[in-house]
Amino acid sequence: MAVSRVDPFLTFNFTVEIHGLVVAGFNDVSGLAVETEVETFREGGLNSQEQQLPGATKVPTRLTLKRGLTDADALWAWYQRVMQGQIERKDISILLMDASGKGHWRWNFVAACPVKWTGPELKASSAEVAFETVEFLHKGVAPNSGRGS
Repeated sequence: MAVSRVDPFLTFNFTVEIHGLVVAGFNDVSGLAVETEVETFREGGLNSQEQQLPGATKVPTRLTLKRGLTDADALWAWYQRVMQGQIERKDISILLMDASGKGHWRWNFVAACPVKWTGPELKASSAEVAFETVEFLHKGVAPNSGRGS
């Protein structure tokens, strides 16, 4: 009987979509988290034990994308409009793919807008790639997120 091997997905094989368009060149994505708070209490008469129950679930409201700095300035232009009071929210999706390039996991962040831009650290003694980091505020992860493309 042959056992099929299921390899884990590799973290470098992902794409970022902003408003339905694939945006290339991102090296790092953080903020993919959901946490359920745990409420701890002691029952009367059971001094050696604590009861723990799941409480409210929260999603961090910040998504951070990091990429090599290029001539493409769409993210910078979007953030400049936000700084001028022109708040434009867009959905952002992170799609994790398998080795063949097929999408398997998707996280959809609803109504995001940039709230922080960090430019590269410039050092004359280094030959590293210049990175920009853009931080987005969002209104949560869409219910249809998760497995599937």
